[in-house]
Order: sequence, then structure tokens, then C-alpha cells
Amino acid sequence: MTALPVAPRTSFHDVVARTAPAPPEDRGLARDDVRLLVATPDGLQHGRFRDLPSHLARGDLVVVNDSATLAAEFDAVLSGRGPVVVHAASRLDDGTWVLEVRTAPDGSRAVLDAEPGAELALPGGDVVRLTAAYPAAGSSPTGKGTRLWQAVVDGPVPLERHLVRHGRPIAYGYLDQRYPLSRYQTIFASRPGSAEMPSAARPFSHEVVTALVSRGIGVATVTLHTGVSSQEAGEAPQPEWFEVSAMTARLVAATRAEGGRVVAVGTTVTRALESAVGADGLVTASHGRTERVVSREDPPRVVDGLVTGWHDALASHLLLVEAVAGPALTQQAYDAAAQEGYLWHEFGDSALLLPALRSKS
Repeated sequence: MTALPVAPRTSFHDVVARTAPAPPEDRGLARDDVRLLVATPDGLQHGRFRDLPSHLARGDLVVVNDSATLAAEFDAVLSGRGPVVVHAASRLDDGTWVLEVRTAPDGSRAVLDAEPGAELALPGGDVVRLTAAYPAAGSSPTGKGTRLWQAVVDGPVPLERHLVRHGRPIAYGYLDQRYPLSRYQTIFASRPGSAEMPSAARPFSHEVVTALVSRGIGVATVTLHTGVSSQEAGEAPQPEWFEVSAMTARLVAATRAEGGRVVAVGTTVTRALESAVGADGLVTASHGRTERVVSREDPPRVVDGLVTGWHDALASHLLLVEAVAGPALTQQAYDAAAQEGYLWHEFGDSALLLPALRSKS
């Protein structure tokens, strides 16, 4: 897999992004009380996420991810090195796992000098063995070692059971403390499999969904199990398992046929929907492991708008945001968010990006 180019920007690199240190509920807010920046060709508006339905129109379709978050971080002892933190990024179809090994005790950096055959000793006596670099040797854009590994469990206990017993949610150093797994679930979470929360849908409440439906705005689901978000600069997102149902495919087709907008909630939904687009431009029922990378060079074909959080300047997710919203509208939104003190990352604030509607062939 080739590395993604880093999009040129004028001000993103100069922004010191404010990061949400805790979930909204632990900051005295409701889920749907985080801030919402709405960006359209007519200008920018600031409000709260609970205002989302008022910015959409009857006949639009909002598509969310129903993947639930795993307790995918655990402690282990790496042979020849000592204690490490491990992130379980994905379970592959053959039963092996994709793992990221990070430094102990806080997991602040990736361990890049592990070797094939190295073993991770787990609490309880089970062992996980690193077998090969993932997705292939030399796939790191920097060429400085291996970040992701394909691994096999040497023992009778499945890694899923180990995660239930000993795992915790993947968390990074910008949070003020550890939070329980329940804080990392959206209201749509029903199919466990994500290493990290599909966070764009986290601000949704049942009241917001009710308001959408009462306004004649459809709500549909897809599944995409996210991998780890700690890519190196320029690194493409890893292959991820997705499913788009026949019902969702029909709803997307009907929305487009009637002139409505398909609004993806997050980069995960965008990737899933665009992975299900056939040569005829239509979404069909699909599932499997997608390597689709939505970018300005390979733009979306069915997604018209995006609900999203705020991404770091070098994140591959930001290239997808630009592909949907266009670089100019994305730049305007990020400049305004930085100026107005919007909060970044999974527990932060949100944006609704609605570019001019493309012609639908």
C-alpha cells in the first residue's frame, strides 16, 4: 500500500489545537451539547449539536456507523524487551490479529524495533506471537521500523476473551484520566469490532434522532470496524471490515433519485459507502475488508455531506474530509474552529460540512 500525500495547507500547521480532555458528560454537558460548526457555500454558522436537524432538509439521509468499540488496549511483556502496551487493531478473517506494540506504561510511542517471532506474554499465561509486518514489510512511510504486526495466539484462549477480561479502551495522553468503555460507545453501537470509537456519531442522542425523523430526514446504518488511529504522517488508513446492507443501499439510491443529500456521519461511514459503489455508480449490498482510500484524487461518488469531528493536520482522515467538502470549505471551517476554540479529538466538538450539491449521474 502506498503512502498518502500530505495535503498542503497554509494555517493548519500553525494551529495549536485545543483537545477535549474528557467526555462531555464528565465536563457537565450532555452528549448533544457539544458545539457544532456548520459550513456551507453560503457561510459558517455556530451552534450546538442538538441543532443538527435544523440544518438538514426533508428527504436527506443521515448514515451512521453501528460498530461498537472494544476494550482493545492491554498490557503484555515483549520477549527481549519487557513490559509494553498493546493495541488490538483488527481481527483478520483467518483468525489472526493486527496488533500495534507501544511503549509502557502509557503507550505514548510505537515500538518500531520488534522482530518476527517475538512473543507477547499475557496475564494468565497465554502468549501472542508476532508473525509478520502488516500489511507488508517496509510499509511504514518513514521506513523506520514496523508499527503494525500480524500476530497469532499460541494458546487455547481467544484474544477476544482476553480483551473482555483484561482490556481497556484505547486512550492517548491528551485525556485527563482513564474512562470506562461505556464512554466510548455511540447510541448506535450494536456490533462489537472497532479498536477505537467511530467518534463522529458520539454526539447523537435519541432526541436528535427523533428530531431528524420527525422532519422527514432518514437515518440508516452501515458497519465499519475501525482500526487504530495512530497512523504516521502520510500513512494510508489500514484495511477495515465493513458491511452495507441491502436496505441501506436502497435508501441511498432512493435519496439520490429524489434529489436528497446523503450525509455520512464520519470518515468511517464515508469509507464504507464508497466501498460499496459499483461501476454503475450505485451503492449495492456489500461486505468485506476494504482498502478504499477516499481522497481528492479518488473522490466520493455518493456522499454529499459529512458530520465529523476535528482531525489533526497530517491525519489521513483530513484528506477524506477535503475530498467530500472541498479544500476551500474545509480550510474555512478549520480556520474558524481554531479561532473560536473548538475542541479536537474523540470527545470534542463537531462539524457539519455541506458543499454545493454535485450533479448525480
